[in-house]
Amino acid sequence: MQHAHILAYNPGVSPSEGGLPGLDVLKKVIGSINLFGIIAVVGALAISAIVWAWGHHSGGHQAEANGKKGTVVAAGCALLLGAANGIVAFFSAMGTQVH
Repeated sequence: MQHAHILAYNPGVSPSEGGLPGLDVLKKVIGSINLFGIIAVVGALAISAIVWAWGHHSGGHQAEANGKKGTVVAAGCALLLGAANGIVAFFSAMGTQVH
């Protein structure tokens, strides 16, 4: 039984702000990376839409299919980048419910 007790040990560690220097800088860097990603996705979405339209109007079925795929991927990336904080907060909250 003592072995099961060791596996159930709670170390008592939880996230807290202010423990390390540079946390504000790290938040700004990550926020800037997220913004850079969103701007890149806008460009990818525009290019994919152009390829899709060009393929459709020129009869290029491969270009049309690639444009559609690129548009869907860019939209998915925009969704994930925009929802990144919410996704992490949701799963972090779910993780606190595990006992």
